[in-house]
Amino acid sequence: MPSFEFHSHSEADTDRFGAALAAALPPSTVIALLGTLGAGKTRLVQAVAVALGVPADAVTSPTFVLVNEYAGRLPVFHFDAYRLRDEDEFLQLGPDEYFESPGLTFIEWADRVESCLPRRRIEIRAEPTGETSRRFTTTALGGGDAIEKLAAANLRSEH
Repeated sequence: MPSFEFHSHSEADTDRFGAALAAALPPSTVIALLGTLGAGKTRLVQAVAVALGVPADAVTSPTFVLVNEYAGRLPVFHFDAYRLRDEDEFLQLGPDEYFESPGLTFIEWADRVESCLPRRRIEIRAEPTGETSRRFTTTALGGGDAIEKLAAANLRSEH
């Protein structure tokens, strides 16, 4: 499986990575976000959404509402599976409609609902490597050229 690793040392780095994702991900992409509390999952969704024209303050964690929708050049759908009891509760949210839409669908805590996700998706693992630094490992499951586009973007983090 092709993968791409990006080391973010600041929020500005995360913004650059988010902009690269916004440019690389085609419509109807499902993005599974993995990582611990505070790993930067919501912050990454905010960076992608802002790159697509969504106001930064509009993007919040959907922990209590379970799904947020943001209108940008591409719609952004933002799920949070952290508080769900089981996969049936996730399926009651109607994720297939979002998966088939022309937007980008992000699922935080995707490992909790993995069997409900499409086989073809992008997985991004966010790992804290310091107080403000993160490592984002992006893997394309089931094909697609998003990883090649990210690699071609020649992303560099600033120290």
